[in-house]
Amino acid sequence: MRRWRRLSDDGGSASLEFVTAGMILLLPLVYLVLTVSSIQAGAFAVEGASRQAARVFVQAETADEGRERAERAIDFALADYGIDPRSATVSIACGPRAERCLTRLGTVTVTIAVTVPLPLLPPVLTGDFPLHVPLQASATQQVSRFWGAR
Repeated sequence: MRRWRRLSDDGGSASLEFVTAGMILLLPLVYLVLTVSSIQAGAFAVEGASRQAARVFVQAETADEGRERAERAIDFALADYGIDPRSATVSIACGPRAERCLTRLGTVTVTIAVTVPLPLLPPVLTGDFPLHVPLQASATQQVSRFWGAR
């Protein structure tokens, strides 16, 4: 009888159960929050960079100056979110004719693609699962109808 009472005594095990269950539930939740915030920061970065690059491109005097301004805007916007600008793939398309950017009422489309690494994963880790999340954003701006009349 005495032995049975000693084995069925739960005194002091609630805190151990709470810590164990808390860690099992809390660690995946913290990693999920870190991952979602990292991906969201990357999405904000590419969206803001493409929008700002298109805006500064259409305000330039020449297409070369527009490309230079767009590159600076992209570098600044991506660096602001901690993404290396050299890792971005950038394409600039002009319409309605691709060979002539900055024509009145023409359009300039800037597309930026980056890959955002998942947090807390070592770079040497390999496998059949993704280690990076690809993100892409595009922005289109119209050239002013008064362009060139300055």
